[in-house]
Amino acid sequence: MDKLSHYQHLIKQFMTEFAALANRKPKPDSEMVTIFDDIHQHYLLLKLGWQEHQRLHHVTLHVRLRDDQIWIEEDWTEDGIAAWLIRQQVPSIDLVAGCTPPELRPLTEWAVA
Repeated sequence: MDKLSHYQHLIKQFMTEFAALANRKPKPDSEMVTIFDDIHQHYLLLKLGWQEHQRLHHVTLHVRLRDDQIWIEEDWTEDGIAAWLIRQQVPSIDLVAGCTPPELRPLTEWAVA
């Protein structure tokens, strides 16, 4: 399995397991859903539904593959996908905090871009 396919597999595994866990005891009128776009290499975990008469449409996690790296664009998971990916042997140089301003990325343990 090439690096890109491996990263796609890992991202999908994390999101699928997270959604399944969240949906085991769902709140009424809401659910966690996954959206996988292998063509454009965007992967989303969304919370959808209704809460107290308000529409619920929240991006819990948005990850994309760009330039052979994993860009974490948004992450509201408890422990974060980056820590999980590092435990799966993904080198930190292949992780980019896309949600961090470019001038602050050198201060992280991850790739600058």
